[in-house]
Amino acid sequence: MVVRDAQGRALGNLKKEDFQVFDNNKPQTISGFSIQKRSRAESPPIGIAPASTDQPNTLKPPAAPPQRFAVFLFDDLHLLPGDLLRTQQVATKMIVESLGDSDMGLVISFSGANSGFTRDRAKLLAAVSKLKVQELYRHAGRECPDVDYYQGDLIVNQHNQQAFESAVQDAQGCGHTDLRSVAEGLATNAARRAVAIGDQDVRVTLGFVANLVRKMATLPGERSLILVSPGFLTLTAEAMTEKSQILDAAAESSVTISALDARGLYTTILDASEQGDTTTEGMQTGQKSEYHGNTMTRSEDVMAELADGTGGTYVHNSNDLEGGFQRLAMAPEYVYVVELSLDKVKQDGSYHRLKVKVHQEGLKLQARRGYFAPKKEKK
Repeated sequence: MVVRDAQGRALGNLKKEDFQVFDNNKPQTISGFSIQKRSRAESPPIGIAPASTDQPNTLKPPAAPPQRFAVFLFDDLHLLPGDLLRTQQVATKMIVESLGDSDMGLVISFSGANSGFTRDRAKLLAAVSKLKVQELYRHAGRECPDVDYYQGDLIVNQHNQQAFESAVQDAQGCGHTDLRSVAEGLATNAARRAVAIGDQDVRVTLGFVANLVRKMATLPGERSLILVSPGFLTLTAEAMTEKSQILDAAAESSVTISALDARGLYTTILDASEQGDTTTEGMQTGQKSEYHGNTMTRSEDVMAELADGTGGTYVHNSNDLEGGFQRLAMAPEYVYVVELSLDKVKQDGSYHRLKVKVHQEGLKLQARRGYFAPKKEKK
């Protein structure tokens, strides 16, 4: 957990008695309590790049051991071209300014771009400039009917009749058929495809983050992972389990995950090219707009959960990407680690929601939102 005052500064003077933890709304006994004081490397002043020490015919002093490792993870699987371009322009400036002389940086992307850990700012910036949008799991909206991951999940996993009916009517229009059975077949197949692609997308994405966090465990000093992404949907129980495992690994590895919503201030309104003209199409547009809006807003959840659960910072709903990068690069100075006993928890693998309260006014607390109970081992 991280506790901040009204000015956003992390506090390190609280005691176990100042906290109360609830597991599925039931108060719990805190069985272990500690405070981690993490090193804070000084960054260069805003707007001033580090001066070059290169001089001809002189020997460079030995490099100081790294105090901080900052990993900048760019989500090229989900960023739109315009958002990626804007992010690249800001990152080119802010990565240089957010790293101190002894810091090691890494630019990496989900599709495989990798600068390697380096103090060489030119290598980091070159890796940023080479980032490109990847289309591997992206929803193109060109199928008949057009069903995205959110609507597909409603149809396939939640058996939502309204979502299915919307897809059927869409299929009758784009498929130019009055046969209900044909339209239902098209809608069912489209929903299944959307779910299969969406599930694979989130599995690959979260698996990549989990693997990266585990590898960062071997690094000395302060470890920060900065996720630059528009977010992505995590709808299934499997996705929730994977998020919980990432938080477990981050806690064990002392890795702080921060996130920047690269969309800035965004709208949930459908593009004009996606809206229909007829009455029927107009009704469908209203439902599509609802699904589209839910997709946009719920895509934020994963970034907020990873940041809250590791004591990081989540910057969203803001066009100040430069200020966002600057805040994200610095991990909190103090982190509280609270342990709870699982002796009385049923070993059924169920999800438990956590809530933490701090008994002081005017403070903001960040903590993970839940965990999965262990399962009994099969004999």
